[in-house]
Amino acid sequence: MKRAVGLYHLRFEDLGSFASVLAEAGYDVGYRSAVTELDGFDIEGPDLVVILGCPLGVYEEDAYPFLKEEKRLLARRIAAGRPTLGLCLGGQLIASALGAKVYPSGTKEIGFSTLQLTEAGASGPLAALEGVPVLHWHGDTFELPEGVPLLASTDICRHQGFAVGKHTLALQFHPEADLPGLEDWFVAYGPEMAAQGIDVREMRKAAAEAVPPLRKAAADMLKAWLAGLPD
Repeated sequence: MKRAVGLYHLRFEDLGSFASVLAEAGYDVGYRSAVTELDGFDIEGPDLVVILGCPLGVYEEDAYPFLKEEKRLLARRIAAGRPTLGLCLGGQLIASALGAKVYPSGTKEIGFSTLQLTEAGASGPLAALEGVPVLHWHGDTFELPEGVPLLASTDICRHQGFAVGKHTLALQFHPEADLPGLEDWFVAYGPEMAAQGIDVREMRKAAAEAVPPLRKAAADMLKAWLAGLPD
């Protein structure tokens, strides 16, 4: 059986709807903390590593030293061509590991909205997400690593995803968002939403409407990406 590891920073920011898709695809799915369990982690060992989200900035290495080691390990895995998927902070970490700049955008993007796919995005796995609102929850953005194609944008954030070959996919948004898990986000990030004038009741209502179609579209996206992975 293939092995997939969700590398998490906050336990409630997990694989969401992706967990069942990976299990159905024949992966033994487990988790490892990027904050406390990087020591001794064989980064090239798992068949798939999914780097998950967190409110930290990848540039906060002085305050959170694990970030430096996490980026070093990711750079090694990507260089080895091992399948790697980054979601939100995970996508930013991949960008940083590849030498691209990650920085505060000056604008918070929180809520459900559709992506604007580029030609490269529309011809790959992200085509499954076309017209389907996905969850955005970030204030940072990344530059594109040299030589990689931009896959998607929004009006608020131009760089929403890129791919390195067929083995690495970095996404700024959250296709894995699912219920009831988002309730943990609403509690933990309630002050952030309030600071942006977002009513948690309206966010909950939006999630109830957006998550069911997103769950299906995200499953199709992930399955398509997994099917294209190199042997």
